[in-house]
Amino acid sequence: MHTSIDKRRIVRIEEIVPETPTVRTLVFRDDLSYGAKPGQFLMVWIPRVEEIPMSAMINSKKGYAAVTIRKSGIGSTALFERKEGDLIGLRGPYGNEFVLGKNYKKILIIGGGTGLVPLLRLASYASEKKLNITIVLGARTKKEVFFEKIARKLLEHDRSSVKTCTDDGSYGLKGTTVSMMSNLVRNNTFDCVYTCGPELMMKGVVDLANQNSIPVQASLERYMKCGIGICGSCCLDSSLVCQDGTVFNGQQLSKILDFGISYRDKDGQKICYS
Repeated sequence: MHTSIDKRRIVRIEEIVPETPTVRTLVFRDDLSYGAKPGQFLMVWIPRVEEIPMSAMINSKKGYAAVTIRKSGIGSTALFERKEGDLIGLRGPYGNEFVLGKNYKKILIIGGGTGLVPLLRLASYASEKKLNITIVLGARTKKEVFFEKIARKLLEHDRSSVKTCTDDGSYGLKGTTVSMMSNLVRNNTFDCVYTCGPELMMKGVVDLANQNSIPVQASLERYMKCGIGICGSCCLDSSLVCQDGTVFNGQQLSKILDFGISYRDKDGQKICYS
């Protein structure tokens, strides 16, 4: 029986995977989430607390998916503190998706933090197509590096590689994802760059890709109340991230003045990145 993506469905948390002291992955059974496209998101309802947008994480079991949450605000902290057996609500998946061009052979994937969630789903699709994939995982310190094992397992049979970097040099190469990308594009030719993570990081990735005439796609995060284009909370200039995104290409982002400059809080106030 077909279930509308707009109708909230209740699922039970069946497994909790600790990633770091402040990051957890919650696993649940849900066919619609299992079939989400790379870049699509779910509206996750924490009963009596809040509903928040989250990317759908891949899971190896058929019919299962997950969300990865970093303990931060009211909603994310409440979700982080859920236990196995607890119930949460889901709507979606919503939004567009990362696009793998028909002629693409070699791609570069760059992510930081929980922004790796949609990128791992993308990597699994690209791996099935036998593409040459380079994944760059960025974090501030060694303690904040996660999903490396999953990434390596996804690409273990391919002509691909996983590279890690930390701002303080405590793991992998010392430096930012943008500095690592600069070195990679200097010595390699990529058909497209895909990125998700902190917006200032993505701004650097997109600018560098545009400067080198490399197609680039970025999955943006904005505060959302509805996820279906009604509330306007996720506006990005004249675009709505929930309807026009979450994935935007380099040409689109070069014309969006808010990208990498400002975002809106729950009250709709514009906040500039410091």
